[in-house]
Formats: sequence, structure tokens, C-alpha cells
Amino acid sequence: MPAIPASAGPRPVALWRRLAAMFYDLFPLLGLWIVGAGLWVLVFHDIYDPQHPQPALRALLGAWLLAVAGGYFVASWTRLGATIGMRAWKLKLVRGDAARVDARTALVRYLLALLSLAVLGAGFWYALFDPERRPWHDRVCGTRMTRL
Repeated sequence: MPAIPASAGPRPVALWRRLAAMFYDLFPLLGLWIVGAGLWVLVFHDIYDPQHPQPALRALLGAWLLAVAGGYFVASWTRLGATIGMRAWKLKLVRGDAARVDARTALVRYLLALLSLAVLGAGFWYALFDPERRPWHDRVCGTRMTRL
């Protein structure tokens, strides 16, 4: 049986696999958001009325839940190289030199991925036209998702 040459490099990840991993990641995120919202209610129970929320507190709650999600992604990418959804699909996030992603890069990647989603997923659709199948936020951060 012929050996696979070492120069073959990492296998690019198709967009559908990325989206499937994102879908899987919704489940732990929902649990974290429930806990995060519970903490929010404990802290702001005197001034936060869900029936008549103040716009400033509503915006703060949204920012808090985005921060909870960011904590999940940054911790997963820096500690394990993958989120729960990525591990289920046998994917891993690495830097261009195949090293582990540091916290700063992971945070920037998370924020840019949010921006990509905010513009109707345009940053993700970019992967369909990229020769290495990398979405915009991976291209900018110098990271890549590989198949194990």
C-alpha cells in the first residue's frame, strides 16, 4: 500500500461540515445561555422586568450572552483546538503553521465570525470561492480548520 506523501498538507474543510459543526455547537450554547440568563436574572432581578425591558438593559443582556458564547468558543479553541461540534465532525482549528491558536487570535476570530454572520453569512460564503476553502475570518486571522 503506497504511503501518503507528507507534502499532502491538511485537508480543507467543506462549508457544509463547518455549518454542521456550528449546528451541533448550538446545543451546548443553549445550555450556557440558560445559565448565563439565570445569572443575569440573579444580578438584575430588582431592575430588570422581562415584561417591560429597558432598551439599555436589553442591549446589555444581548452583549452578555454574546460574551458567554465568546467564552465558550475562545476556551474551546485555545484549550482543545475544537469545540464540541467540531470534535463531533472531527475538525480542528489551527494556525497557519499548524500550531495551537492563542487566546487573542481566537477572540479576534470569534468577533470576525460574528461580523460574518451579521452580513447574512457573507464571510462564510466566501469559503465557496476560496481555493483553500477558508472563510473570511480564517483568512484574516491566519487560521484554518482541518479534518482529522
